[in-house]
Amino acid sequence: MTQRLRKAALAPPPIQPAVPRADDPTDFLAAHYQHIWQTRMRDLPFVNAELAVEVIGFIRQQGDWLGVVVTPWFINLFLVAGGGDLWGDIPAGERRYINLPCGALQFIADNDPDIGPYQYCPLIAPVSSVPDMATARQAALDAMAAVMTPLPPPPDVEPVQPTTPVQRDVSRRGFLRALSGRR
Repeated sequence: MTQRLRKAALAPPPIQPAVPRADDPTDFLAAHYQHIWQTRMRDLPFVNAELAVEVIGFIRQQGDWLGVVVTPWFINLFLVAGGGDLWGDIPAGERRYINLPCGALQFIADNDPDIGPYQYCPLIAPVSSVPDMATARQAALDAMAAVMTPLPPPPDVEPVQPTTPVQRDVSRRGFLRALSGRR
């Protein structure tokens, strides 16, 4: 293997910067995943035919877009660049933690040729155990509610007061008796 090929194999994947979306990505994502469902995923054995494509609850969060995408093969929390503070460009396949009201969640970067870079946090995959679309929709709504609910502050804990150790003069015999369980 040549030196150039070795360097290329070790190089990190390129970062494609996201183009911030000014508009709500709900319809765009729904059309994209509906097209994938109809053209590429419909006959695969791991899909749940009881589910449909639905994009749920996208909101602006610190200037970026956060919501849930339900498909017959996954239910994921999505982050789409909106020009805000949550988004950070990273290579596809890399992971990063994002601070949300519920705490820090791990997101995975991806880059689809049709929709561009996005990041997702898997919620349910595979979805074979989800019985119907009503359950999937409720799971998505519950996930969004949980993500947007701040964690309660930690309970006040009184500091433990250090105790003064009792100094004893211990003879060798006393030490051995203590070890053997006799006093």
